[in-house]
Amino acid sequence: MFLTAWPFLVGTLVGWLVSRGARSPAALWPTGVVVWLATEVVGMLLRALTDQGTAVSFMIVSLVVLGVFLLGYRAIVAGVRRARRR
Repeated sequence: MFLTAWPFLVGTLVGWLVSRGARSPAALWPTGVVVWLATEVVGMLLRALTDQGTAVSFMIVSLVVLGVFLLGYRAIVAGVRRARRR
């Protein structure tokens, strides 16, 4: 499991640092989107560099799953905050 996960974990860290995620960790934009895309791009680059495979179907599935995991809870938080303001 770690063999598959480590490139994406590095990508998440890169995205977190680039987006300065600590400032607004639950923000959908820009934090969530930057972390999501950095996780995918850096993760796939590292997988390619280490010959772990980057089939198009794997890239599509990982992009969707990462989107659900990294953006989903942020969208829920934003919706709850919006509902509380009303």
